[in-house]
Amino acid sequence: MDSKREKDQDADCEKVTAVLLKSRTGEFDLESILFLKLRSLGVHDLGCLGECVNLEKLDLSGNNITNLAPLASLRLLSILNLSANRISSIEPLRSCESLQNLNVAGNIISSIENLHCLGSLRKLENIRLKDNTYNYTNPVCRNVSYRAVVLEMFPNIKVLDGERVVGRGSDLYQLCKDIDDTIKAGLYKNGQLIEHPDCKPWVEDSYWEIKRSNNAIIEEAYKQFNDVLHECRLLNNRATHVISQTERSMSLKKQPKQYAI
Repeated sequence: MDSKREKDQDADCEKVTAVLLKSRTGEFDLESILFLKLRSLGVHDLGCLGECVNLEKLDLSGNNITNLAPLASLRLLSILNLSANRISSIEPLRSCESLQNLNVAGNIISSIENLHCLGSLRKLENIRLKDNTYNYTNPVCRNVSYRAVVLEMFPNIKVLDGERVVGRGSDLYQLCKDIDDTIKAGLYKNGQLIEHPDCKPWVEDSYWEIKRSNNAIIEEAYKQFNDVLHECRLLNNRATHVISQTERSMSLKKQPKQYAI
């Protein structure tokens, strides 16, 4: 009965209280809380959340939050999910100097200027302002130059809206994006792609060639792998031959004996 009552209280708690935090984490001291998930609880007021000064990961998605002031004291916070709320200003986050991953998709952030407060966060690598999977976005994302401006504003960013923009895999993301943009632009006519004589290949002819390494260790491993692969092929051929002979022998034994009269 008590556990049911606690679940009912958690299902609709407008304000974050010490009692709520302790019941959700099992920690008696708020400063001992490192990870916290308060997803879809109807939270409107963050209350005493700022007292969890050692918090590293926080999920507040799917609530009714508008004011982020209590988060200003969370200097150790590295991952923050604020998606699907009613946030228009993220100014208090400028104090979260350890922030690396920020998700504010599905809010009401209206202009690029609202993002300037994040400029001092040197560790910030991943920002999400829209999420096509859940159809979350922000009014600022409607700006034609939104993506280019955000990337210029945050030169250290590695992932924007779920797409890697630098590092391993970024070229593939860009290639897929170019393909999608081409299709969306409606360049097909009667089911056929309109030819453009001035178009050049996206990559050089040698892009898909396998480049052999000069590293002696890798070369030796490559050679050993080919030798093992060759032995496997020989064993497979030998096994196939033995199986074939065995099947032929068994079929002869099963044939009925014929007697001449």
